[in-house]
Amino acid sequence: MLIDFFTHHRMVAMLLAILVVIIPFIIYYVTVAKRHHPKGLIAAALSNMGERFGYYIMNAILLLFLVSKFGLPDGTAGLIYSVFYFGIYVLSLVGGIIADRTQNYNGTIQWGLIIMSLGYIALAIPLFSMDNGIICDGNGQWWSILIFTCVALLFIAFGNGLFKGNLQALVGKMYDEFEAEAAKKGDEALREAKDRRDSGFQIFYVFINIGGVLAPFVAPLLREWWLKVHNFTYNSDMPELCHKYLSDGTVTTKFTETMNSSVLSGASYTDYTAFCSDYITVFNEGIHFAFIASVIAMLISLTIFFITKKKFPQPAKKEAAAVVEYTEEEKVAMAKEIKQRLYALFAVLGIAIFFWLSFHQNGQSLSVFARDFVQTDAIAPEIWQALNPFFVIFLTPIVMIVFAALARNGKSISTPRKIAMGMGIAGCAYLFLMIISMIHNYPSGTEFRAMDAATMAAQGLAKASPWVLIITYFFLTVAELFISPLGLSFVSKVAPRHMVGLCQGLWLGATAIGNLMIWVGPVMYNAWPIEYCWLVFLAVCAVSMGIMLGMVKWLERVTK
Repeated sequence: MLIDFFTHHRMVAMLLAILVVIIPFIIYYVTVAKRHHPKGLIAAALSNMGERFGYYIMNAILLLFLVSKFGLPDGTAGLIYSVFYFGIYVLSLVGGIIADRTQNYNGTIQWGLIIMSLGYIALAIPLFSMDNGIICDGNGQWWSILIFTCVALLFIAFGNGLFKGNLQALVGKMYDEFEAEAAKKGDEALREAKDRRDSGFQIFYVFINIGGVLAPFVAPLLREWWLKVHNFTYNSDMPELCHKYLSDGTVTTKFTETMNSSVLSGASYTDYTAFCSDYITVFNEGIHFAFIASVIAMLISLTIFFITKKKFPQPAKKEAAAVVEYTEEEKVAMAKEIKQRLYALFAVLGIAIFFWLSFHQNGQSLSVFARDFVQTDAIAPEIWQALNPFFVIFLTPIVMIVFAALARNGKSISTPRKIAMGMGIAGCAYLFLMIISMIHNYPSGTEFRAMDAATMAAQGLAKASPWVLIITYFFLTVAELFISPLGLSFVSKVAPRHMVGLCQGLWLGATAIGNLMIWVGPVMYNAWPIEYCWLVFLAVCAVSMGIMLGMVKWLERVTK
């Protein structure tokens, strides 16, 4: 009975196994946070976790949803995805400015959660009015549905801009107060408090990834359940093949073989048009159910934040009481220091752009690579995105312990140097993919998808083992742990006190620029033999690492 369960419910079994593994880690992080970190850290982390859970449900399926819903090419869907990702992060600048000017971080964060919820509700509306799944019915209906979808994504992006950077700014303010209290106890206590800022942001980052590791299972489980209700099975190739048939009537051996394998025993279709229409409709209805799950997650996050917000710093009240007069010399010195801090910030932001360009291929070229070139018949392509947050949860305590041990032995590694090391590790992921692609002599994604089983066998081509994805995401996750949470910590260190929201927004703005360019991944992937696609990202990481290493000593002086 247990073997039968694991055979027929692989994703449920995987989800349960992951829960069993990560629960001890969650207990560990909560224990460490309560003993050694500000009281509001876990409350902020839980609020962020709920929001990220809803977001990652949507993020895991967005690219493939745009392809399956509207019949868009990978490149076009990737461009929409990139612009959306850009909007999420660039609008954090707007959110940071609003919070800094009003000094109402809590209110800005709450409105962000509400606006995001409205966007997810719009995506959850079942828009199944396309005539028989045909790409365009001649009256603009397809375009109106796509525009409505893009408006919903704009709501999510704007709400995220109000929420994300400002919650991170609040965490930074927690550590400002935490260090101020420690300073009253002496220099040793202050040094220990400052050392805990990096690990505090790592704990905060872990809770983001707890939501991320569970979320990718939601959409495939709902979609496969809904397909089964209608006597279909999941096949990642079927939506594209159906759209192609409905567009130009193309019937290939691959189409008929895939169609036959996508219908449960006892059901049959002789009309290809009826099959394609039904399959696309049911497939996308299942995805819309997943967007409803995102709405529920957002409401949970809003509830957590509303209940716990009294634990967070209240900058308006504290800073209004502080009125200090400065001499002209002090003002000049302060202005010079602020300039140096901002120069250092922008230098690191430049490196961050190229990291996110490479890293966020997990929702672009790496996602379609999993779909096309990896043996993922038993596991939906979206599920592989859970590897990254799973590794974050598993590896963070190891990284924290190593960094703490080095600090105790007087061999502490500075945040800028860690970021440089992270870029090198990210490059290792793409070096590995390039070697694998060269060994298998893989063509472009477009050429590979056009091949049927006989053509692949004749050319000696075969899909790679899932271990390729596991190793790739391992490298990318280690790189992320050296860059993303530590980048947040770096920003909190160099940001002038009256600009913390703006500076966190700038960090996310740099992420936005990197995300705006991620669409090039699927374009290169489909145009060239894919080893050249991975070579481009390897070069980006290597050059960024070299530049960062050249700036390390200067950045270390600024952050002292």
